[in-house]
Amino acid sequence: MFWTPQVDPAAILLEASPSPSEGFHLTADELRGQARLDRDATLIQLQLRGERYDVGLTALDGNEPLAAVIPLDELTLDRLTALGRFWAAVTGRRVPPDPRMTPQRRERARQMLRAVDARQSGAIYRVVAEYLFPQHKIDTASWVGDPIREITIRLARDGMKLVRGGYRTLLRRPRRDR
Repeated sequence: MFWTPQVDPAAILLEASPSPSEGFHLTADELRGQARLDRDATLIQLQLRGERYDVGLTALDGNEPLAAVIPLDELTLDRLTALGRFWAAVTGRRVPPDPRMTPQRRERARQMLRAVDARQSGAIYRVVAEYLFPQHKIDTASWVGDPIREITIRLARDGMKLVRGGYRTLLRRPRRDR
């Protein structure tokens, strides 16, 4: 499956370079050779230095230098980060970690989905909290004012947003303005 740049800012669009500079040039034939696809492929998936990249190649004859197309929109910074990671992989340098899914974000997504599953199975929030936070002593008498209650409710609410199509936000870097 190929994620389009409209959905995934890490999908990279490449086309013929208008005026190449001197030095190293990346060509479509080189990329297609690494992807092991036929010469006419325009959407390719590459595995470079342990990372997967979705690359779209447009209007190319194969041996001309490539240029990246970066749409100027709210995802431009995400696209530039992805392009930097791609370029590091192509040139054999260390690829920085993908900033879109931090360990904390991965753990929260896991907890959100567990909360959604529990709620859809009929569990009440207090029972969900007992399983999500076993180290926290949940007292039935003070449950209404317990901060864990609010955290559990938010996890279930945000998890439902993921399930209803919001999972695409995981393809973007976390932002404070959302």
